[in-house]
Amino acid sequence: MTALSVLDLMMIGEGKSFADTLDGARQLALHVEQHGYNRYWIAEHHDLPGIGSMATPLIIQHLAAATSALRVGAGGVMLPNHSPLIVAEQFGTLHTLFPGRIDLGVGRAPGSGGPTVRAIRGISQERDFPQDVQRVLDYLEDNGKEPVRALPGQHDVPVWVLGSSLQGADLAARMGLPYAFASHFAPQMLMRALAHYRENFRPSVYLDKPYAMAGVNVIAADTRAEAHYLASSHQQWVVELHAGRPALLPVPEEGYLAQITHRDRQGLDQAMAYTAIGDKQEVGAWLREFISTTGVDELMIDARIYDPVARCRSYQLAAESIEDLLTR
Repeated sequence: MTALSVLDLMMIGEGKSFADTLDGARQLALHVEQHGYNRYWIAEHHDLPGIGSMATPLIIQHLAAATSALRVGAGGVMLPNHSPLIVAEQFGTLHTLFPGRIDLGVGRAPGSGGPTVRAIRGISQERDFPQDVQRVLDYLEDNGKEPVRALPGQHDVPVWVLGSSLQGADLAARMGLPYAFASHFAPQMLMRALAHYRENFRPSVYLDKPYAMAGVNVIAADTRAEAHYLASSHQQWVVELHAGRPALLPVPEEGYLAQITHRDRQGLDQAMAYTAIGDKQEVGAWLREFISTTGVDELMIDARIYDPVARCRSYQLAAESIEDLLTR
């Protein structure tokens, strides 16, 4: 059995506002809650046109308040940008507001480039990521191992290690934490990372056995032609990003792939290697093969679709396509 979840970068579409993005996220969260999804994560990024997921805890609060059972969390907080104490205080507060529904995924990447990193952090020394993860855990547990306290009391917020290489897999395994691999945009190391995580996992107070999640891109529609048309927004955005021209999420374009260069197509295919585009039957067949091949416990779907109604429909079709495999 497999759980199904949502990853949202809070894409801002051409001709739209950030308020539209927030409304669309709320609409999607309500929709997927009714269609068997397990969790809804927001990914922290900064200074990227088209991405509005900077203030991650505030967006989590917005979506958790709109829903009733869906787990909502960070996928993730880029820990080098933040004090472990402040992160623990924020997520401990969210846990108090929404008990049993908050997740905290943490990553070691900054989520942006040099000037933005300096604007976020100021002048500071390099941080030790494994040590920061442990400090967040200690603060949430209120176990007295830190010289100061975060929010008083124990806060049962699951902490996930995110990654796209063997480093994250190794850390998650050594600490006995759940692991999420960013194969929706960095697919190359997926199988090696999963194998390393499972082979080196040490049971802990958090988990008694490995629990792995993988990111995939899924764009589904009632017809194959419509799905490929909708997918062109995501594809355009990735190609422009790789060319150094990050932008707002483009309006979909008929026949987009036929217009790009061979080099751009190669880069796109490499970045989006784990992508399903098609009708419910095609998407379902792809998802079943991916689950069988990887053995992951959970899939997290990224779908950068311009129209919010079509995005809701895509997530619904994905869930319906593997309904018999979903854990509830």
